[in-house]
Amino acid sequence: MSSIEVAESASAPTGTRSTAWRIKAIFGGSVGNLVEWYDWYVYSSFSLYFASSFFPKGDQTAQLLNAAAVFAAGFLVRPIGSWLLGSYADKHGRRAALVMSMIMMGACSLVIAVIPDYSVIGFFAPVLLVLARVGQGLSVGGEYAASATYLSEVAGKKRRGFFGSFQYVTLILGQLLALLTAVVLQNVMSIEDLTAWGWRIPFFISAILSVLALFVMLKIEETESFTVMKSKNKIVNTWKIMAEHPKELVIVLGLTMGGSLGFYTFSTYIQQFLANTAGFSRQDATEIATVAMVFFMFAQPFFGWVSDKVGRKPLLIAFGVMATLATVPIMTALSDTHDAITAISLVTLALLIQSCYTSISGLYKAEMFPAEIRALGVGLPYAIGVSVIGGTGPFVALLFKDQGHESLYYWYVTFFIALSLITAIYARDMKAHSKIMED
Repeated sequence: MSSIEVAESASAPTGTRSTAWRIKAIFGGSVGNLVEWYDWYVYSSFSLYFASSFFPKGDQTAQLLNAAAVFAAGFLVRPIGSWLLGSYADKHGRRAALVMSMIMMGACSLVIAVIPDYSVIGFFAPVLLVLARVGQGLSVGGEYAASATYLSEVAGKKRRGFFGSFQYVTLILGQLLALLTAVVLQNVMSIEDLTAWGWRIPFFISAILSVLALFVMLKIEETESFTVMKSKNKIVNTWKIMAEHPKELVIVLGLTMGGSLGFYTFSTYIQQFLANTAGFSRQDATEIATVAMVFFMFAQPFFGWVSDKVGRKPLLIAFGVMATLATVPIMTALSDTHDAITAISLVTLALLIQSCYTSISGLYKAEMFPAEIRALGVGLPYAIGVSVIGGTGPFVALLFKDQGHESLYYWYVTFFIALSLITAIYARDMKAHSKIMED
């Protein structure tokens, strides 16, 4: 145990943090997370409509493939964002990093809202879209680690799984808000108007919500873990300490690959899959995804609570086993169904399986690292895994479809989830070995 960890353990107040204080801190930290992920998911929710605005005329799959490539570009820069903002969070505070991330995301959403169409500025339209998406990727790359670290440090030992699960509650709520925005606009606007200019509305909403969230985030307190560490005024060699935790870094990477790929498949790509493969209308595909996401959101605190009772590792193994066995059958059944109730049931089942991972993933990773490198240790390997494997999922899926081998993607997802299962089997149960010393 490092000297900082010892100091953290000795200095953390015992029983001084009330439940009301923790709820307030969780809410304050979660507001930024909600808006951040609303901004991020608005892109995928409306890509069906704006793809033709940024790319030359062509068939729908080709345009969606281009839009998915830009979506993937945002993921590819996430390790850089994680490195920059993760280091910033470990040096200047979790709250400071969350605020910085929010400013970046809101500004980039505003840029996307005002970019002229391809028909007006030609090649510059997709270039500006890529640049804005890259900015969002840098922002989200750092936000995940700062959010996971902040929430895990203010949650308290006894209910850390339950409170920590609200990282994905707000993440899902952000996505759900994006989906609901799409449902509302689909019902009040024609497809022609949505495709022509209506898709810009949610990006303007993103910019406004970012400003409102900043006012809330500026009022939350810094975590005890960081303030205790900072008070020691010790010069920390970040990369030296990172090199002392190779196993932990590999575990974060291994869990992230399958976990994030499954998550993005059934929460992000699923709309395009239902519309482009199963034959549902755009509106029906959005509504199916919305209903399934509601069940998914409410499942997070339940599984977080379960982890406080049985440990984190059993849930990670349960996710790996069930998702490895169920992914191919679920996606095969979805590709053949034309019934909305059946589609909702299948997507919900897939997401409930995912909940065994998502409810505790950020918390589990944060518990593996000492305070001085916690944000960077969580964020960097996570960002690498999600950028190379998870975030590129929609692009890989559409590429397989474009080549006439769509079912291979089902096995692609299964393979990486199986790798995550192997990782979980060899990992420690961090509920019993957590390095977060606050009670």
